[in-house]
Amino acid sequence: MTTHDVDAHTLASLVADATAAPSLHNAQPWSFRHLAAQGVLRLYADLSRALPRTDPDARGLHVGCGAALFNLRVAAAAAGRSPVVRLLPDPAEPTLLAEVALNGTEPPDQALAACCPAIPLRHSSRRPFSERPLSADLQDRLSEAARAEGAQLAFPGAWHVQELLELVQDAEGREALDPGLRAETARWVRTGPTESAGASDGIPAEALGPGRYGPATPVRDFTAGRPVPGRGWAVFEKNPHIALLGTGHDGPADWLRAGQALERVLLVATAGGLVTSMTSQTLEWPELRWITRDPASAMAHVQMVIRLGYGPEGHPSPRRAVNEVLDVV
Repeated sequence: MTTHDVDAHTLASLVADATAAPSLHNAQPWSFRHLAAQGVLRLYADLSRALPRTDPDARGLHVGCGAALFNLRVAAAAAGRSPVVRLLPDPAEPTLLAEVALNGTEPPDQALAACCPAIPLRHSSRRPFSERPLSADLQDRLSEAARAEGAQLAFPGAWHVQELLELVQDAEGREALDPGLRAETARWVRTGPTESAGASDGIPAEALGPGRYGPATPVRDFTAGRPVPGRGWAVFEKNPHIALLGTGHDGPADWLRAGQALERVLLVATAGGLVTSMTSQTLEWPELRWITRDPASAMAHVQMVIRLGYGPEGHPSPRRAVNEVLDVV
């Protein structure tokens, strides 16, 4: 086999791992094209899966596609390859987000390959976590994971965490008053097991977690008041562990880097025994996004709010089949 060759089984495995990445509302806004003669796999934005009310500038779409790109790099390294990535390679084709040459000549990145076992284990957990503290060593490893992808991870202090919880409440109130936004969310959220049967995208009822008693938590309630049969209620942690992922600039390339950093952080967290969930509610309103910044850090633009801790694993969300997202030419 030459360095250009990728057999069909390996190609399907690489794309399957890529599509295990998280995305806004699990919309999975990506597609792939394999240029077999060049040994190149292209990543495209699938604008039919964009969320124009929730994500009008497509920042979240790029973050999700960046996470898929990171998984692809991890899977390629685990398969003994050294992928070479070009972000936004053609300004005339803005939906072409990245080109990945699978025939790089450098030795495979073993740190990337080591992340591969965590890919199928990572699921967003929207259940209560314990308040067991995170060790300084684990926080350092998570911060280093973000730095390795050109991003920054900050762990805000207790006072700022409480302010973030208030911002989540503010964002929830704004969403409740926006029928278009609520309708867009409802399109992607299943409220009953029978509805989710056979679904290949969106958030199934089983992955929503319980409703909450008490004050705000950094866990998005995707149901917006819609009833979910059999859904229970729970008290969530009073002092959640929160991390802010950010970048120095705020354009499409930065969003793609943030997505790669996000997935690297999530996989390192999963390998370290943590469960995670994410919220972008406060980032969907420009004035709230600015306040989300941790003034004690030098972070310029927050790209994701991550909740981490020890607790029950999340329920898997469905994924589209490889043949739905991959084109071979």
